[in-house]
Amino acid sequence: MIVLTATLLVLLSALYFDLRYQRIPNKLCLTGLLAALLLQGYYSQWHGIGQALLGAGLALTLLLPAFYFRCLGAGDVKLMVAVGALSGPSLLLWSVIYGVIFGTFTSFFLALYKVGWSGLFKILSQGFIKKSDFGGNREASSAVYVPYAPALALGWLLACYLSPDLATEISPSLGTEINTKISAFLTSIN
Repeated sequence: MIVLTATLLVLLSALYFDLRYQRIPNKLCLTGLLAALLLQGYYSQWHGIGQALLGAGLALTLLLPAFYFRCLGAGDVKLMVAVGALSGPSLLLWSVIYGVIFGTFTSFFLALYKVGWSGLFKILSQGFIKKSDFGGNREASSAVYVPYAPALALGWLLACYLSPDLATEISPSLGTEINTKISAFLTSIN
């Protein structure tokens, strides 16, 4: 439960910095990573440290291509490395999947909030015009920077809620309900 609380604090701090300053501090990400290694080592010894390193490595593997293609910022990648170290690989994988789904909606609504409907239509219309029509400067003319920490935080929360292992920690009846639904689904497949 302490690891979940630490992860939530890291995500909430990142959410504040990303929404307010449009950047996630390196110190926050490094503190989260070090806290993950200490907490995982304390509670699960070598196995916990191994899970923390696997989670951090999986975050890098999944999100570095998104950074390379400029879909995510470096702060988002470093944040998820810390979250992966705190949460472990399986919860991180689902957090990223749900984060991408939430990102579709949060990015749209945050962009809409920043530029309004007319600005959003202008950006969309510029996206369909060839690069040469802007003198090679299409990105500068239509870029709207949208913080992605809200989507990542929502993805992590949903992954925690739907995880059968964590659900029993949060609420015993919730864990039983999720396990029953998973069992019924698996039975219906067979």
